[in-house]
Amino acid sequence: MKENRLLAKWLNNDLSEDELAEFKASPDFEKYQKIKNYTEHLAVDDFDENAMLSNILKQKKVTPKVVPLYKKWMFRAAAIFVLALGITFAMKVYVPHTEKADFGEKTTFSLPDKSEVVLNSGSEINYKKWNWDNNRRLELKGEAYFRVSKGRRFEVQTDLGKVSVLGTQFNVKARKNRFDVVCYEGRVKVNYGNTEILLTHGQGVSFENGKQIKMTITSLKPEWTENQISFYKENIRTLLDEVERQYNIKIELKTKDTISLFTGKLPAKNLEVALHIIGTTYHLEAKKVSENKIIFDEK
Repeated sequence: MKENRLLAKWLNNDLSEDELAEFKASPDFEKYQKIKNYTEHLAVDDFDENAMLSNILKQKKVTPKVVPLYKKWMFRAAAIFVLALGITFAMKVYVPHTEKADFGEKTTFSLPDKSEVVLNSGSEINYKKWNWDNNRRLELKGEAYFRVSKGRRFEVQTDLGKVSVLGTQFNVKARKNRFDVVCYEGRVKVNYGNTEILLTHGQGVSFENGKQIKMTITSLKPEWTENQISFYKENIRTLLDEVERQYNIKIELKTKDTISLFTGKLPAKNLEVALHIIGTTYHLEAKKVSENKIIFDEK
């Protein structure tokens, strides 16, 4: 410690004679002397504070761009919104649209060209809204009544056959193996397998298992739209299937007579009367075993 203190005073030429004599007697004095002699010949430029400050101010300041966190969330939310909007638009326009009528219900809706459709119970329609005016085509499962606006060809495709029109009113039913088409106004073209038929006002046709039946219609629109179920030469199982759809019930049939054909009408809003007509026609007795289940048994 003392040697370091003497070294500091020596470098500042602040030693007394006695201290100088003591420092020169130290074993490291010669080394300190050589270092001092060397540093005395080093030259250092004067420090110009003003010049350095001016040089710093001349340099282009680059301020880092800071985006607040709330703005990042706003950008992200906006991007998500635009994406969701695009997906929603695509879903509405490009993805097939479905309309359904559950058992015990009827559904009325309009197509993009203002054509009106009434779906009967237990029926479904699929169509695409995109470019509808140039491609008026839909798929039907079940039964529907159409009031078609005039325009390009209008097509109803079913698993059993196809109906083509330009602008008219008609009914199409495709249930199991039976395909019925009735024209109430204008003209319709019916394709069933290799058969093509042109129907006009008041005409109808039915196909079942390859057999064709022509019908003459006097009503102005389908009876089922006014809560009447109309049948033309249909078997009892087909009859009961339609009653099940209209009333949203289950019917069990315990009889061997499934060949006799039924032509007539049943109410769609009075189950008791409908069951009575069926029972009287086929000599059956209706038993209600639960709220939604009926059993028809032979008398």
